[in-house]
Amino acid sequence: MIRNIPGWILIACIVLAFSAGYINSIALLSFDHQAVSHITGTLTSTASAASQRAGAELWSGGALLISFFIGAIASGIIIGNEALKKGRRYGVALTLESLCLLLAWWLFREGHIAGEWLASAACGLQNAMVATYSGSVIRTTHMTGILSDIGSAVGNLLARRRVLKPQLRLQLGILASFFAGGIAGAWLFSVVSVDALLLPACWVFVLAVIYQLSLRRFSGSSQ
Repeated sequence: MIRNIPGWILIACIVLAFSAGYINSIALLSFDHQAVSHITGTLTSTASAASQRAGAELWSGGALLISFFIGAIASGIIIGNEALKKGRRYGVALTLESLCLLLAWWLFREGHIAGEWLASAACGLQNAMVATYSGSVIRTTHMTGILSDIGSAVGNLLARRRVLKPQLRLQLGILASFFAGGIAGAWLFSVVSVDALLLPACWVFVLAVIYQLSLRRFSGSSQ
């Protein structure tokens, strides 16, 4: 369980949660109005489309599910382990996510549905990349588990039981950041349309560069 949170983990989780909320907001407001940062609702709508033999909806939802899954596979190939630990190839994964978002932006501008597939793949990669730390599950692209954990912690506090406050602070930070990202994405989409997707592509890449630089510094100091 999380008892002490290194600053780099806290910052990375908050930035990535903001990015996921931002991307999802833009995807929901775009031409196909599909969520890309989580699969629960998409899986349900795809199952409904299958039961009604609605080919277009089945294809659309199925493509998003497969894209998210492929992104998660890519994370597994690049990083190899879901436990959050400095030294793993997060810089490579973040660079790939940034590239997916950049291509998604271009396809959105062209009015091509594949833009949503790439955005979904980016979210799948990100969600699999940040998976566990110190025995606790950390998710940055959907808030169901986060909100459930916060609710459980509040219940324990009300019952006057001990709660790991660093873990609760991290979860609250992720939730608030995702919400803020959704607000920012919706607002900027109303101003510059799909060009708003350029921002997360840029800051995810910046995060990759910062991580790589810090990793080199860390490696140099440990020698």
